[in-house]
Amino acid sequence: MKNIKKLIFLFIAWMITGSSQSLAQAPSDWLVDKMPADLEMDYALSSLPPSLRDGATVYLLDPAKGYYLARKGNNGFSAYVERTDWARGEFVSDTYAALGFDSIGSSSLLPVFFDVAAMRATGKYTAMQIRDLVIKRVKDGTYKAPSKTGICYMLSPLLRTHLDQGITNMVMPHYMIYAPFVDDRDIGGGWIPGGHQQFIIGTGDVLDKAHAIFNYIGIAAGESEKAKIIEQNKSLLARLEAYKSILKVDLNYTMSHHH
Repeated sequence: MKNIKKLIFLFIAWMITGSSQSLAQAPSDWLVDKMPADLEMDYALSSLPPSLRDGATVYLLDPAKGYYLARKGNNGFSAYVERTDWARGEFVSDTYAALGFDSIGSSSLLPVFFDVAAMRATGKYTAMQIRDLVIKRVKDGTYKAPSKTGICYMLSPLLRTHLDQGITNMVMPHYMIYAPFVDDRDIGGGWIPGGHQQFIIGTGDVLDKAHAIFNYIGIAAGESEKAKIIEQNKSLLARLEAYKSILKVDLNYTMSHHH
């Protein structure tokens, strides 16, 4: 009987200490890989019209620290590759979005996304904690809406993001006009296949209209413009695929499906 009691005691003690250790362990889902610097820079710059690329500031991601200044520009535009969709409240490692902000977005919106990346890089926050902190900072006025109309370019030939069917590669170059506190009803918009209707891109699921500082009016590039972007970026697409097979884009499908 004593031996049985001892075994039960040891089992309970193991359960308690084991559970405590597992709870204390930092989850590893916050980790993202480091893209080759030259590839990340070229991908980031592909978000912008060619005329703006030479003068743009570029930020690259150090997964252990966050974004750092890789090249100082002189035209007020900033380009980077976003790896964390904070509003979803979950960490994934295989989303990629190249964005190019004008001077207004660079001063008001970019710091938010860089704060998110820095918090994720520490491994000390869950995705939900980061989401809740961003929401809190919006509501208490720490993060503010762009002070006037401006634009974020997303003209790159590849966007890997969340859709209803999961994380998906898209060829959908588009323009995003700052539209804080605006929804689809205000502009008579809404998403349709192909994106050829104005629609709101935003955080309606987590921020109500009164706090929707991250909302944009999305306008898709025309079909001829998209075809030109694909043609001009075939080398970049090949490099992205060589870096990670999940970034492969079926150009034959893309061209036939949209024309």
